[in-house]
Amino acid sequence: MNRRRIFLGALFHETHGFVDETTGLDKFRIRRGEQLLAREGDGSTIDGFLEVARAEGWHVVPASDWAATPSGPVRHAAFETFFEETLAALRQALRDGGLDGIFLCLHGAMTTEYEEDCEGELLARIRAVPGAGNLPLFGVFDLHATFTARMASGADGLVAYRENPHVDARQAAMRAAQLLAHSLGEGRRPRQSWRRVPVIWPPTGTGTADLPMRALEAEARAIETRLPAVLAVNVVGGFAFADARDAGVSVGAILAPDAGSEAEAALDALAAQAFALRAEGLPQEHNLDAVLGRVLPVARGPVLLVEPADNIGGGAPGDCTDILRALLRHGAPDSGVILNDPDAVLRLAALRPGAAMTLSLGGKGWRGDPGPVELAVEFVSRSEGDFQLEDRNSHLAASTGVHVAMGPCATVRHRGITILLTSRKTPPFDLGQWRSQGIAPERFGLIGVKAAVAHRRAYDPIAAASFTVATRGPCASDLRTLPYRRLSRPIFPLDPDAGMAR
Repeated sequence: MNRRRIFLGALFHETHGFVDETTGLDKFRIRRGEQLLAREGDGSTIDGFLEVARAEGWHVVPASDWAATPSGPVRHAAFETFFEETLAALRQALRDGGLDGIFLCLHGAMTTEYEEDCEGELLARIRAVPGAGNLPLFGVFDLHATFTARMASGADGLVAYRENPHVDARQAAMRAAQLLAHSLGEGRRPRQSWRRVPVIWPPTGTGTADLPMRALEAEARAIETRLPAVLAVNVVGGFAFADARDAGVSVGAILAPDAGSEAEAALDALAAQAFALRAEGLPQEHNLDAVLGRVLPVARGPVLLVEPADNIGGGAPGDCTDILRALLRHGAPDSGVILNDPDAVLRLAALRPGAAMTLSLGGKGWRGDPGPVELAVEFVSRSEGDFQLEDRNSHLAASTGVHVAMGPCATVRHRGITILLTSRKTPPFDLGQWRSQGIAPERFGLIGVKAAVAHRRAYDPIAAASFTVATRGPCASDLRTLPYRRLSRPIFPLDPDAGMAR
């Protein structure tokens, strides 16, 4: 019996449309061919697919795996280079023995200066390749995607993560691969149905432990249980910093060929529920100075100062200075912050532990920041910045796997403040980031965390308290401050009177 041949590719970038930087080819970590197969066991979405492929006895035909840390718009030439590689590999696979299916590991929120729906465009181009148009095409994508009508029509089944933090990314890939196996076994292809909801939530409003996402995910699972023809339901929280027409909340379903009107009605009701819960996705943020004034006299154990405005996982630079300035202003002891500042790391390269110097820290990556903080520091240590995730289900693992490279790092101290400096933006989603530098985060009284929700799995277990604070940064939760150009309007909360289409 001939083994089924499944084509595998991956494209992962969450594009912040309102930062000055652009993301070129040099910012992508690129794996090709057998390097994709070598990801087996690394905890990524590709690893999840490979586990199902092995169980099914498939022959995997690997193409390219491109991934970059969330950042500004991708240079269109980089997207075209990815597609040319993918197209060449796809054509070669079709010539060499044909294919039985296609599987893609995606993020779903990539844009370039010319294309606001890169994943939809990718799917359309793949479908246009002779011999690929009628192949079963399945994949996995991020809960924070901009899920579009083109994505829904271009694939037979795309499965979104169900958890935020994304502890289930690998499992979502396995679920999608199992749907591909089911389709191949039955010889029938499902279809996707999609609804856009005129709501856009900041990342702080999309944690699945809280409303509104908790209720929507529960209803999605209830639909799957109640209606056997509904193979999977996706609740897509969306990515608020995408400057794209369909940015925001959407819901979708993968439907068996014989699914009837009841399935479509259930999806309509789920979209209506998301709209009814729209105000629940706008959480409140605390005044930073008020929090410090309240907690410093009584702090016992780490108190988290969560700073979504400088959320590295959302495309921010990770070097904004409001929290550092507040810690200095209040004389906060036993506190820790992480700044992405490769220039400062370079300046420390020749120092020995215990040496002192004055550094310009942070404030270089976003025009709205007050600028670098000039600080006399003691040099503590340096490292190459490589570490392994303590939690294999960390939010980071979806694209990076369990091995993380922060680039050269240095640790400095100013009075009671410990500052870890990195050379590559690294979201604070795993405590191994601190421990790899010989630092026990549990011992801090205060920790600044540049994240929105995805830090919770790592940090909440050690936290005595957690406060989401309002600071300056490109990922601010008040979306009314963003200069959207492409976004479909009206939409809540930008337009308070927005309503559901009838």
